[in-house]
Amino acid sequence: MTARSGTVARVFTGVLAFQLVIAGLLILGDSRSDTPMGLPGVGPSAPRLGEPVTPGDQRRTYRPRRDRPTVVPDRVPGKMPDRLTLLREDDGTYRLEGTIDAGDAPRVIDLLADADPAPETLILQSPGGSVRDALALGRHLRHAGIGTRVLRGEVCFSACPYLLVGGATRDIDPDASVGLHQHDFGESVLLPAAFAVEDIQRGQAEVMGYLIEMGIDPAVMQHAMATPPREIYVLLPDQLDAYGFTAPPDDAQ
Repeated sequence: MTARSGTVARVFTGVLAFQLVIAGLLILGDSRSDTPMGLPGVGPSAPRLGEPVTPGDQRRTYRPRRDRPTVVPDRVPGKMPDRLTLLREDDGTYRLEGTIDAGDAPRVIDLLADADPAPETLILQSPGGSVRDALALGRHLRHAGIGTRVLRGEVCFSACPYLLVGGATRDIDPDASVGLHQHDFGESVLLPAAFAVEDIQRGQAEVMGYLIEMGIDPAVMQHAMATPPREIYVLLPDQLDAYGFTAPPDDAQ
């Protein structure tokens, strides 16, 4: 082997080793944070999720698999389905709750089509999940004329707000919690981060386009993009009003 070929081999070996290190760090960050994008920083610096939220102090630590609601009426504290579940209550109201898993949009759309009587409004409670399924399901709700609600003491986090704004009508209790943070768009973590930039930007553009389509001020994304995956930014009632979450869709600009 010549000196030149040996140098080239060492360069390629070094690049491969670097890629493996990056992949390992991303996977390690994922396992520690319980979210697909769990690498940034050395850990959340925000207060715990259950602490009161005040203006300017709205970021809270958030690990979807551990931090679950604790004030859900008539339910075991902290328990939510691991996948979106459509429930009909004794009073005839419909609830859609649980993690938004990949493939949930077409499955839930079929459940809604089969529901009798057809739901006029869905009470939402979800820790988040698949952004793309939230967008697809939100568009279906708008097209079908189905409203959305979030009740006092319940949560709609991460990808759930995108489902929420798809409602033909939207009702958010002042004591409900609606929050956003950075998202993963389902791309592989086995490549250096530079290769994922285009996919992340495309995903963010898709979300912003969807918000505009739903009559929501896309400026709300500043809070999502500035909040690490292991934290959640809880929107205050006046922000929900200002960004158009509570405005009738027909009147939203």
